[in-house]
Amino acid sequence: MNRARTALLTAVSLLSLGAVAGCSASTGPTPAPSATSHTVAGDAEAILASRGLSGKSPQEVVEALDQDPTARPLPLMASVRYDEVTLDDGTTQATLPLDGDEFYISVAPYESRTHDCYFHSLGTCQGELTNTDVHVTVVSEDGETLVDEDATTYANGFVGFWVPKDVSGTVTVTKDGKTGEVAFSSDKEGATCITTLQLV
Repeated sequence: MNRARTALLTAVSLLSLGAVAGCSASTGPTPAPSATSHTVAGDAEAILASRGLSGKSPQEVVEALDQDPTARPLPLMASVRYDEVTLDDGTTQATLPLDGDEFYISVAPYESRTHDCYFHSLGTCQGELTNTDVHVTVVSEDGETLVDEDATTYANGFVGFWVPKDVSGTVTVTKDGKTGEVAFSSDKEGATCITTLQLV
């Protein structure tokens, strides 16, 4: 009986950690960590300092982690939301506020394989097309072009952009004559991780 209870508590603990660290298909907010979790609330600055990110703005932290050329998973887990970044170094969890009027969307275009994701995990998400030249266009519903540029996907297969909060529209990616388009929304319920854009 004790062994079964221990196994159950371990599973719950791992699930709660995964809610912070992994690519999440959930459309709602991540639940608070379970009381059985081995992590504790801590200071975001201390976590960032231990990873050489001290003094960077929250936006710079997001960009540095997303563009990190190291193979996933990274030692520091971080998940991007509407107004914060959740951090987890394996022993301590913290949140880093994302102030301002910009929303981060990270897009992993694909040709044959992808994964479910909702809130982009900077430390674990891995897309199919790494270091690949693409052209990205982001257009709002009212026709305003928010992004129109050539880019190269990062080592994690994603490419990220800051767009205004509380708008919706479409993201279009082209590569070698192939094109894909998906809708996006940058409101409080919007996905920061786009993995449904298939190039055909």
